[in-house]
Amino acid sequence: MYGRYGNSVQEQQMQAMLEQKQIKDFMRLYATLVTRCFDDCVTEFTSSAASSKEITCSRNCTKKMMKLNERVGLRFAEENQALMEAQAKQ
Repeated sequence: MYGRYGNSVQEQQMQAMLEQKQIKDFMRLYATLVTRCFDDCVTEFTSSAASSKEITCSRNCTKKMMKLNERVGLRFAEENQALMEAQAKQ
């Protein structure tokens, strides 16, 4: 019905939607990371500067959260691949 031009427009719209979803997912991850690490690491509010203990804790927390997110992403990709292979066999 739309021909080649219609598919191109639809593909561009789908690509734009995918990009928006990826941005939202990243922002959600970032907000979660900031909230979690701040709540866990920042305990002293008498100074405007973070203590060395708070900075170290925040760095370690950030590293752990990023590694966790990476592991979850890899697991999801593995499971998704297995599901796709199982569906292809049917």
